[in-house]
Parts: sequence; C-alpha cells; structure tokens
Amino acid sequence: MNYASFIVKIIHKSNFSEINPVTEIAVQMPQFKNDDAKIIMYVSVWGKLGYDMTQYYQVNDYVIIEGYVSIREDQSTQQIPKTSKRIEMSLYKVYPFSLDVENRITEY
Repeated sequence: MNYASFIVKIIHKSNFSEINPVTEIAVQMPQFKNDDAKIIMYVSVWGKLGYDMTQYYQVNDYVIIEGYVSIREDQSTQQIPKTSKRIEMSLYKVYPFSLDVENRITEY
C-alpha cells in the first residue's frame, strides 16, 4: 500500500461545490537542505472533509495529511515534455499543525 502522511503547507485551494463532491488543493512540502527546491503535490479531498478543508484552513497553513499517494502523467495543455509527472494524493485525514493566525478574519 502507498498510504502516507506528510506535513505540508497549503499554497492554493479551490472552492467547495455541492455539485462536485471533490475539492482540489495544492500543497508544498517543506525543504530544509535546498530552499530553491519546491515539491508541489495536488490533493483531492472528498465530501465533508473537502468542505471542512475549505472552511477551516487557509493558504499558508501547515497541516498534517494522511492518504493514498499516486503519480500520474501531467495533463496540462502546455508544451511540456512527456516525462513530466504529477504527484497526487487522495486525502482521508487532516490535522492542524501550524495555522497562520495573523491573517485570519474573525467574525463575531
């Protein structure tokens, strides 16, 4: 099995739609040795967990994610060589790790 857990930074998230039960989120894995290297992974979140991800987590939050990892061919329409791969993960669990509380808007 390729079940894994990572600490990642949310760099882009899409809006939740009840018509389409999947939410796509782009995350970046932190790099300690080489600051220029950026590993970006695309996460698919289904159902209520997708709704929770769009409501409670913001861009620049660090979260712990668990799920199944897969590597697929990049389906972009740009002129990219055929050897490009895209890392995807189907998410099953999310835990907060370090939230960006300075940029949160609180409504009372």
